[in-house]
Amino acid sequence: MIYAYSLLTIAAFWVALQINKRLQSVVFNSFILTVLILIGVLLLAKIPYDDYMAGNAPLNNLLGLSVVALALPLYEQLRQIAAYWKIILLITTVASLLSMLTGAGLALLFGASPEIVATVLPKSVTTPIAMAISQNIGGVPAVAAVGVVVAGLQGSVFGYLVLKKLNLKYSEAIGLSVGAVSHALGTVSCMEIEAKAGSYSSIALVLCGIISSILAPLVFNLIYWIV
Repeated sequence: MIYAYSLLTIAAFWVALQINKRLQSVVFNSFILTVLILIGVLLLAKIPYDDYMAGNAPLNNLLGLSVVALALPLYEQLRQIAAYWKIILLITTVASLLSMLTGAGLALLFGASPEIVATVLPKSVTTPIAMAISQNIGGVPAVAAVGVVVAGLQGSVFGYLVLKKLNLKYSEAIGLSVGAVSHALGTVSCMEIEAKAGSYSSIALVLCGIISSILAPLVFNLIYWIV
């Protein structure tokens, strides 16, 4: 019976999709709406969050597997990647480094301990990868997951809008920018607006996850060597 919470999550997502089809809003995208619906239901029904998480285990366990599914957009855009692989690799590498350095830099600026710095360092990659990176370099995986959600929410709500306001016209550039900073949540937001931007966002998501996994320990050690 407890796994009924998984059905609640699926139902909330379905309702959010129907609302989003009518609203066509970037700010209130399907993910944001799903979160708001679930928060409302849990508060009204006085359901403890721990109970909800335990009952949502079947969906939570699919989180790691979902990373593998991200290989599909890479395959779909294989020709474009092959033609521009140097540019794409350069952009995602620079984006990964900047994302890690800005997070760690702000943490240090506010006097954070090495554990907290290691926790926020991988904030811009998808949750399973971020948790693994954080644990590997001495951070707190559970808190790292929160940082990932916050970064993703910001990108999914404001990323596409801000880039459009800056008159960025190319879907490839928009997708790579959003995916590099706001991982899966930003990618979902792009997919709902423009399929091509979403595809490139998923490319950045995957590549930044791989690059960050490789470079995070080096960046963390370099920061404390300099400091």
